[in-house]
Amino acid sequence: MENSLSPIEQLRAVVKQVWDELSPAERAVCQFLVSAAPEQILFASAQELGTATGTSNATVIRTMQRLGFGGLPGLKRALATEFTSSVAPDVRLQQRISHVGHDLSDIWTRVFDEAFERIEHCKRLFDQEAFTRAVSVVAAAGSVLVYGAGASEPAARHLALKLGRRGHRARAITATGFVLADELLWLSHGDAVVIFQPGRRLKEIDVLIDRARAVGAGVVLVSDELGAAFEGKVEAVLSAPHTPTGITAEPLTGIIVADALLLAIDSLDENRSVAYSHQLTGLREQLLGPRRVTPTD
Repeated sequence: MENSLSPIEQLRAVVKQVWDELSPAERAVCQFLVSAAPEQILFASAQELGTATGTSNATVIRTMQRLGFGGLPGLKRALATEFTSSVAPDVRLQQRISHVGHDLSDIWTRVFDEAFERIEHCKRLFDQEAFTRAVSVVAAAGSVLVYGAGASEPAARHLALKLGRRGHRARAITATGFVLADELLWLSHGDAVVIFQPGRRLKEIDVLIDRARAVGAGVVLVSDELGAAFEGKVEAVLSAPHTPTGITAEPLTGIIVADALLLAIDSLDENRSVAYSHQLTGLREQLLGPRRVTPTD
């Protein structure tokens, strides 16, 4: 499909291409999608789209998969590219607030709906071979450098902290620009690099991956859009869909992917993880005193 087409034009072209293969309910969803404004789709949940089309949220999700988007977050991501580049951040915020409204119950529900959609989409994108390679790279590393800049920093710090509690040497790096060079000096053969970066191809990512390849360190990339760009240059790419609306936190799925890595590493060497957890508890008791057990514990 030509790159000159806008996201909504690409959507219409895909719908036209598969129209004869769709069920009546799926066609109803498609008719709504191609006629709606992009921001109307961006801020809608699967349930709302189901209501608007007289179908169900399951039909909406199935239709997205038939169209090749994997799920509603995939379609939102495609539409958000043009929307975020052409609409100023303050205007996007105003539109988000206007769409959500002021009902506190609706606000609560909307946040959980988007979080659920992103997590379900992330789950569907699971690649067992890539995950197996990622676990092997991190578990066998002499030390692990975890990189995450900006909104990805919480995911990077989370993984590095939890790896340390399991007895693995790990540090989180969040520097950009000139300062990053100092951090990369210590990367060596047999180390691992885990990078959290949803979509924007920062120069720092290229430099970090090139440095890792030069010294013989393995690389795991946790991303939404950059997998194809670095195919063949990293050991594994794990998908972590970002938010096209800003309603939920950017690092949400990255943190969940990190938790999956951690649990898998625990399963490879249970004794090590338990031993270091025991040591951590002992050190905490030295600092804070023994934990008092109450009848409700």
